[in-house]
Formats: sequence, C-alpha cells, structure tokens
Amino acid sequence: MALRLGPHLMSLTGELRWEPVSRRVRADLGGLPVLDTTDAVLVWEPRRVVPMYAVPPEDVAATLVPRDATPLPDRAPPVLGPVNFGWHTTPGQAYDVVAGDRTLEDAAFAPDDPDLGGRVVVEWAPFSWVEEAHPVTGHPHDPFKRIDLLPSDRHVVIRFDGRVLADTRRAVALCETHIPTRWYLHHDDVVTDLLVGSGSTSTCAYKGHASYVSLDPAAFPDAGPAGEDIAWTYRHPLDEVAAIRGMLAFWNERVDLELDGVVVPRPVTPWSSLRDAQRF
Repeated sequence: MALRLGPHLMSLTGELRWEPVSRRVRADLGGLPVLDTTDAVLVWEPRRVVPMYAVPPEDVAATLVPRDATPLPDRAPPVLGPVNFGWHTTPGQAYDVVAGDRTLEDAAFAPDDPDLGGRVVVEWAPFSWVEEAHPVTGHPHDPFKRIDLLPSDRHVVIRFDGRVLADTRRAVALCETHIPTRWYLHHDDVVTDLLVGSGSTSTCAYKGHASYVSLDPAAFPDAGPAGEDIAWTYRHPLDEVAAIRGMLAFWNERVDLELDGVVVPRPVTPWSSLRDAQRF
C-alpha cells in the first residue's frame, strides 16, 4: 500500500527527532555572545511541531546552571508549538542560563539521548539568532517544510454568517507544508468596513511579524470569539515572502471559503473556533 507522506510525518510527533545542521549558528543577548557553533542539530521533543537548536555545551559562552525540570502540566495541549520552553516531554537535565548579569531560568535542556551527543537545546527568546550572517526570526526553520507563493486567478469569495468579507480574482495562494492554503487578498478586494483593528500580533519564522483584525462587533454582534483576530497582515514581511506585503488573509477555519463557486469545507486545526472543533 502506498504511504501518504504528510500524515506519516505528523505521526512521528510523539517521538524525539533530530536532524544535523550544516551551517554556523550563533546567538547573543543584547550583543553579548551566548553561543557560536558549527556543530548544531535541530531537535523536536515529543509533541513539539517546531524544532530548536541543540549545541555542544563547549560552544556555549554562557554558564549553564543545573536545575530541576519544570513539571509538564496535566492539561498541556497534545501538540506544543514554540512556547512554554520549560515544558519538556523527554527525560533530561534542565539548566538556567547565566549570561553577563542576567539569569534566564529554565532556558536550556539536555535530553538524555546518546544520539544527541550531550548537546544542549537552547530556548529561543530572548536571544537574537543568526545562521551564517542571516538573522532568523521566531524559531529555526524546519528543513522538511516549505512555503510557495502562487499568484492565482481563481475566483475567491470569503463569507462569514452569509455576508461577503472579500471577493477577488487576484489572490495569492500561500501553500505551506502541513497548513491549509492561505489566500492573501488585496485590501481593495476586502470589505474593510466590516473589520476593526486588533492589538494582537504573532511571529512566523517564515513570514515575519503579523498584526490582526477582527470582525466589527457592531456588524456581527453574535460572532463571539470566532470573530476575534479573524484575519492578519504582514506589513513588513521577510524578503522571501515580500509578495504578500500588506495583503489580508483570513482563517479558513473560521470563515466560509468559496473557490470558483465551490464551497471549501472548513479545516479543523488548532486555530479552529471551539464550535467547529467540536463538530469532529
């Protein structure tokens, strides 16, 4: 029987995974060097979908102070993103990182696995990271993931509760591994009068820093949480995705998407509304 690769890769999330890195990796804290290595690996702890760098301890310029590991909460999500670094899902030794006059609690971790050669996994924030001489945003890039930007002339219509939020034939389809296709839309093709600004932001390692908009409560008084932060934009995207600069994308999980007259079923992902998630 043929193996469908995407679900197979996702089925490995429960395992401790690693992959060598061929590039030089450095990190600093406010200009103070913290690590510099050409012998890093990427490590995904069980339940983690985003990798972190693990480096030989001799390549760490800061001081590693052993500490007790933070217990994993009983109600921790089944899949963990690049947050709550202190939650570890494999046996190992936790460390505080002392850099200059600052102590960063629970900011490093050495898994008990001989394949990792004693390397230490280092928290992303608040350090600044570069690969060779190129800054890296958000978290290390996953070598098994890619993003394609495809200009499209398909007829894209976005609705919420039957009302049209956007209508276009000049969207940009952003295809990202393991993520539903996101349709980026020009402002002129979006009914912006139905949206209001939001103070929410997020960071994507592949696209940059996003800001959000919500449905206007006056126009959609019954939307509830599903209408909050329903779309986002990258005002200053990374160079690799400059084509989506200033465009808006909506959560497929929380709007009704129509492509060339065909309704696309809402996917169920961690970004679904509670109502839609409970349908499955």
